[in-house]
Formats: sequence, structure tokens, C-alpha cells
Amino acid sequence: MLIRWLTLTGAILVSAYLLEGIRVSGFFSALFAAAVLAALNAFLRPLLFLLTLPITILTMGLFTLVINAIMIKLAAAVMPGFDVAGFWPAVAAALVISLVDWLVNRLMNGGPPGQPPRQESGGPETIIDLKDRGDNRWE
Repeated sequence: MLIRWLTLTGAILVSAYLLEGIRVSGFFSALFAAAVLAALNAFLRPLLFLLTLPITILTMGLFTLVINAIMIKLAAAVMPGFDVAGFWPAVAAALVISLVDWLVNRLMNGGPPGQPPRQESGGPETIIDLKDRGDNRWE
């Protein structure tokens, strides 16, 4: 959890460095903004995602960036020292934060978040050989 928090903090700092409409007054502002953003993502984002599910399906998931931008704008409204100049900088920040998060997870885990690291080929493999004995019985 601490690593995820620090990753989000770094992603906020990267987005502030790369994007003109995002301003962070310092590391601790980014750290607290990451905490606020994580809390909003934990409690409010699932509700917004559920309410906007039809449009998210129609846009093949791209509307999720808009939801993330709304979360970033809400975090900026709550957190002093973290400013977002408008909607489009928030969308760009959502994209940058998602990319940084994906990259860090990829480097740390060797795969997407939530998926166990891949096993190198050549390792022991378990093969289960089932035979149909009739009457829906398998051995």
C-alpha cells in the first residue's frame, strides 16, 4: 500500500512536470494529494463507474479517463497546493498518471497489476490427464 501511495505521488509529480495546467507546490502537497486521490478512488470512483457504465461500454472504456479526470479535479478542489487549471489538463493528467502507474507496475511485477508474475519457461509444469469413463465421470 505504501508503494502504491508513493507511485501515485510520483505520477502526480511527473504530470505536474510534463503538463502546463497541473501545479503542485511541493513533495508533501503531492503526497497528500495522492492520499486524497486514493481515498476518492476507493469510495467515490466505484459509484461513478457504476452510474456511467452504459457510456463506458459505448466508448469501449475510454470514458474511464473522464472519470479519472473528475477524481483529479475533486482532489485538486479539496487539497491546497495541488491545482488543476481545467478539464483537459485533468484528462491529460489522468492519462499520464495511468501510464506512470502502468509502467511502475510493469517494472515491479513483470505484468499488469493483480496478475501474478509470469513463470519462466523451462520450469516444472503440471499436466492433468483426464479420461472420460462415461456417465459424466472423469478420472
